[in-house]
Amino acid sequence: MIDINKFAALQKASHHSFVEQKQLVKKVMAGKKVLCTICHQPLYLLTPHQAHDNSHENSGIRCKKGCTDLQLDFV
Repeated sequence: MIDINKFAALQKASHHSFVEQKQLVKKVMAGKKVLCTICHQPLYLLTPHQAHDNSHENSGIRCKKGCTDLQLDFV
């Protein structure tokens, strides 16, 4: 049986994480300086065109070390 309180807490944490990532994406795409929470290096946007040139990487937002790696789907 599912504990309703645990499920609600999980749902709240998941929503909070989504909102944080959405804000991070907006800031990076607006050209603002955003640092990786782990290595404190700047995050950068890798477009599909740039990712195609570096065939080993997917498009998205990341830091140079790879601590932060958000894959984005550009349509």
